Amino acid sequence: MSRNTDNLATIDSKKPLTKQELITANIKLLIEQLEAGHSDVLTHYLTAMGRFHTYSFGNVLEIARQMPTATRVAGFWTWKNLGRSVKSGAKGIRILGPIVGVRRKKDSEAEKDITKQNERVPLGFRNLYVFDVSQTEGVDLPSLNEVSGDPGENIDRLIAFLKGKGIAVSYSEQIAPALGTSYGGRIALLPGQSKAEEFSTLVHETAHELLHQADRRTATTRAIRELEAEAVAFVVGKAVGLVNGNASADYIQLYQGNASLLAESLEVIQQTSSLILAALEPTVDVADKQAVTDVTSEEVAA
Repeated sequence: MSRNTDNLATIDSKKPLTKQELITANIKLLIEQLEAGHSDVLTHYLTAMGRFHTYSFGNVLEIARQMPTATRVAGFWTWKNLGRSVKSGAKGIRILGPIVGVRRKKDSEAEKDITKQNERVPLGFRNLYVFDVSQTEGVDLPSLNEVSGDPGENIDRLIAFLKGKGIAVSYSEQIAPALGTSYGGRIALLPGQSKAEEFSTLVHETAHELLHQADRRTATTRAIRELEAEAVAFVVGKAVGLVNGNASADYIQLYQGNASLLAESLEVIQQTSSLILAALEPTVDVADKQAVTDVTSEEVAA
């Protein structure tokens, strides 16, 4: 497909953009590709949300746009510390990182609390470059046990997460033919589903509980709420290794030409998915956690 080279030039400019400019440029390109019939691009974006759920929304869009196949990224020196080297000629994936300064408190303020003399303040953004594991070579990385077709303990972890938020989960034949329902503080699941189906349904209904029980419920249509919940289920399912098809092409109707609506929706999908995925993370050894982490303190964008 033909692309608007002006938009691409703006995104690829050497001058760092603000977070919002980065998001706006990527959303505009996404809409152009969706309107051209390339719904697989949306699948890449949603998949990236699951793979890089510790990254900011803007940087997730950047990684997905520049390298849709990326699975694990880190900076040059992080890979070095992990015993791997970036291959010669590999092109880095540009993301934004914060520039943080220190503001010294006035003497009168500092004397009130000697433990808090200075405060860190954001000054702007700078270009950072990360590389996918496929662009590196060296020692094998330790890996966490990944789920493939079976949610394993993730159902129990998600139920525990919901319980901590005061949301009960029960099973009922009476909700048929629905696989799951969300009542605002309570989720009911249809018994007899496969473990993969049960997990996907539970994530879908969890998304409703987290997203659609307050202001957003009145500000969105039922179609949008269902598509957002299904998108969250897709992101989380892909992240834990479940095969749950492609992102629905019906998602295109979500924005109906409204770029700000699409950006808002994708951002809440990313935030909700990240919250759920964080709750699903098992306890791992420190060495393993360092080896499989997506970011370091120097590579995270605010």
